[in-house]
Amino acid sequence: MAVTVRLADRGPAVLGLPVFVWWGGRGGGVGLVTGSGTPVGETVPGPAVLAVAGRVERAVVVRRLLAVDRGEGGLSSLHVRIAAGLAGVTERTVWRWLAEGREGRVEARPRQGGFMVGDALWEVLTQAGGNVAELRRRMLRAQDEGVLERWGAEFVPSLATLHRAIKDELRAGRVLQVARAASGRVEPSRYDRALAELGFADGADGPPVVDGPDTEMSSTGGEQRPGAVTRPRVSGGVRLYAPGARLVSTRQVAAVVEAVGHTVAARGIGCVYGDTGLGKTVAVEQALHLLPGRVPVWRAVVGVGPGLPQVRAALCEALGLPSGSLTHRAGPADQALAEALAEPGVLFLDDAQRLSPPVLDYLRQLWDSPGCAAALVLCGAGSERALARAAAMRSRVLTWHQVSRLDTEDVPRTLGLFHPVWEDTDPADLGRADEQTARGNFRTWAKITSHVCAARGRDPGAGVGRDAIDQACARLGPYS
Repeated sequence: MAVTVRLADRGPAVLGLPVFVWWGGRGGGVGLVTGSGTPVGETVPGPAVLAVAGRVERAVVVRRLLAVDRGEGGLSSLHVRIAAGLAGVTERTVWRWLAEGREGRVEARPRQGGFMVGDALWEVLTQAGGNVAELRRRMLRAQDEGVLERWGAEFVPSLATLHRAIKDELRAGRVLQVARAASGRVEPSRYDRALAELGFADGADGPPVVDGPDTEMSSTGGEQRPGAVTRPRVSGGVRLYAPGARLVSTRQVAAVVEAVGHTVAARGIGCVYGDTGLGKTVAVEQALHLLPGRVPVWRAVVGVGPGLPQVRAALCEALGLPSGSLTHRAGPADQALAEALAEPGVLFLDDAQRLSPPVLDYLRQLWDSPGCAAALVLCGAGSERALARAAAMRSRVLTWHQVSRLDTEDVPRTLGLFHPVWEDTDPADLGRADEQTARGNFRTWAKITSHVCAARGRDPGAGVGRDAIDQACARLGPYS
């Protein structure tokens, strides 16, 4: 089966106009064309059997997929992917529709009356960030202005009914895209206020903690071990090593927040560097957490010594693009990335010291593209040396920020905020341990805290004196 889908030269030709789709009869080909007639896809010769605009209904999708499945070429995942995008549902939902269609049920089960959320209301919900209460408030305003019918609704239901109708749509596989960036500029004054309020971040007031307390969640399917807990998966979290530990805002964290805030406000490129274990990633995560909610944050994860295809795949995945179909097609992938970066936001790339000069030059080209409105934050021990080897990229870095070590005089106060186990410890003992072992490295102090907490757990009545601290430091090995 010969199936080729090629993106148009400019994204708005696809994204800004109605897209028509047809499935060719011979070989199961797929074709795309915009409402202006611009060809977007290429297919094997064959009659165009379907042309629709907007969101395709389930019955139409299932019938066409079944027809292609019965053809000579058979059905591929590419057909399902395109059908899912046109129907506004997930690929898994399309596969379920197809399985039910093969059993003879093409149409969806009829609804038992009640309120239904149409395409126009779904778009308003998307603009409201998925906030159902905000959607209802906008519906009430539209009703007062006499324009509610434009959204396909005759009345404003109760909030409970609206929640129920939206949940029905989500269960049916409808996709809600809530990560939309506003077109406004981020004001630096917002970061000044955030810095003034910054004491320490804990729980909902800071970035997620990946080794925080377990959250018990009920399991609806399958068997679960007695006493087992399911930890919700978080993105962009930090590791604290010790139960009961809290994120602490130090002078170093506040300086990183200010540097990252200025970089994002100016839509520039920033580099946060310093020795390992000083809290660079934690500080950047805190800075990103303090951004206004309307600024999307994309986190790209790269492996060791990544090549250009791997970096392209990581960027596509971070920006929510179909990385599987774009990573080995440089032209369409670069165009899709440029279009995604035209929206205000910030891309965070940790361990940037792994990037080679060609990869850094590729990032430079993306940020040099016309219309790029996103900021780029690079972080990592040695990232400044990696950038030094890419002169063109280095010259475009707006903000360079080196994270320093924790000051010895700040250690007692900072550790007292970090974990309750240190609250009654002699500051002289902490200063001695910092000079001999930790040397202002916060990750080292987190490990020492973990060992001290373990010792307290075995002997709750024991205090945290010099002997306990020395024993914890001894467990760090010769490379502390």
